[in-house]
Amino acid sequence: MLDEFLNQPVVIDFRDEYVCLGTLVRIEDHSFELRNADLHDLRDTDTTRENYVASSVATGVKRNRKRVVVFRSEVVAISLLTDVADD
Repeated sequence: MLDEFLNQPVVIDFRDEYVCLGTLVRIEDHSFELRNADLHDLRDTDTTRENYVASSVATGVKRNRKRVVVFRSEVVAISLLTDVADD
C-alpha cells in the first residue's frame, strides 16, 4: 500500500509537534527516507498544523533538509501531498 507513495511528495504527521513534507524515496521496516524535505517544528510558529500544510501545498515545500530519515514509531499519519484537502 505505501509503495504507491514512493517518489511522490508526501506529508507526515508526527505524535509530537512536528510535521514533515518531502519526496518519499525509501520505506524501511522502521523508517521513512525523504528528500528535499521540510521538517517543521510547530512550536516555532503560531500557525496550526493544518494551516502550515495547506500553505505548503499552495506555495510549495520550503526545503530545509536535502535528506531526512524519520522513525515510523513516531508517525501518526502519512498522505500524498495531493490528497491534502484545500476546502
